[in-house]
Amino acid sequence: MKFNGIFSCSLSEITAHPVARCCAIAALLSSAAFATEGGGSVYPEGAETVLPGAYPAPGGSLFAEFNDFYVANELAGPNGRAVMPGFHLRVSAAAVKVAHNWGVHVLGGTFLSMGALPMVDIHLTAPIGQQNKIGMGNGDIENVIVYKTGDVHWWYGYEIYPPGFAYTKNALVNIGQHNWASGPSAAFSWLPNGGRAELSSKLQYMINGKDDATDYHSGNEFVWEYDGLVQLSKRLAVGADGYYYQQTTDDTEGGLVSLDGNRGRNVAFGPEIRCHVGHYVLALKWQKDFLTENRPMGNAVWFQFGVPFGHAHE
Repeated sequence: MKFNGIFSCSLSEITAHPVARCCAIAALLSSAAFATEGGGSVYPEGAETVLPGAYPAPGGSLFAEFNDFYVANELAGPNGRAVMPGFHLRVSAAAVKVAHNWGVHVLGGTFLSMGALPMVDIHLTAPIGQQNKIGMGNGDIENVIVYKTGDVHWWYGYEIYPPGFAYTKNALVNIGQHNWASGPSAAFSWLPNGGRAELSSKLQYMINGKDDATDYHSGNEFVWEYDGLVQLSKRLAVGADGYYYQQTTDDTEGGLVSLDGNRGRNVAFGPEIRCHVGHYVLALKWQKDFLTENRPMGNAVWFQFGVPFGHAHE
C-alpha cells in the first residue's frame, strides 16, 4: 500500500554493498512510495479516488475510514527492471479522516478543514535483513475552499504533512517520513444524470522539507488520482480508478544529488466498486502498479467507507 512508511539504509551500508545501494532507492508504504528518502512518501497515493471532490455542504461534517493492504515482491530500479532478488514488502494501514465545512464564505465558496492520521504495520524482507514495525505515519492537515456548480463538486486548497511520530536514524524500517511537507491540491467530482455516473480527479504537488537527522532532502512529488464509475442500481456503482505518481526534482544528501537523483515514478490502475447503504458510502478497489521506477512494484487492495454527519445546509 505504500502508506507513509520508509525503508532506510545507513550511508556505510550503501557504499559498502551494491545491493544495499539499491535498497536505498527502495521502499515502502500505499499508497507510500518511492524515491525520496528511503523510497517513502508522506502521502498514500491511491487513497482519494472515491468522490474526492464532494466534501460536505456548509455546516456539514464527514467521517471517513481507509483500509489498505499492499504487497510488493519486486523493487524496480531507474530503468524499471527488478534490482533486488529476495525483496518482499507487506504493508497494512488504517487511517481515519474527519472534515468539517465551517460555512464561512470565501471567494465564492465555503471554507472547510480536514485532518487525517494513519496507523501502519509494515514488514520488509531484503538481502540485508528483515524487520517489522507498527506505528503512526504522517498526518495530513488540509484547509480548502469548497464549491458546487450544477453537477460538479470541486475545491482547491493547501495540505500540510507533519513528520512521523517515531523515527530511528539507522533502522531498516521507519513508519512515516522524518520531514515536513506541504503543497497545493485540488479536486473535482462530476456527477451527471442525477448522479448515475461519476468522473473524478484529485491533483496535488508536495514540496518536501529536509530531514535534519540525516541531511537528506527528498525531491518534490506530483500525484494525480482519478476514477470513473456508472451506476448499476441506486445503491451500486462500478468502474475503474488509479493514479499517476511522479517525483519532479532530485533527492539531495548533504547538498549533493543522491545517486542519479533517485526520482520515483508509478502508474496504478484497477477496478472499483462503490455501494450506498443508507447514509454510508462503501468502496472496494484494487490497484496494480505499472511503469514503476525507483520504488516497489506490487498490488494494493483498499476498503473505504464514509458517512456524513452534522446539519449541512446548501
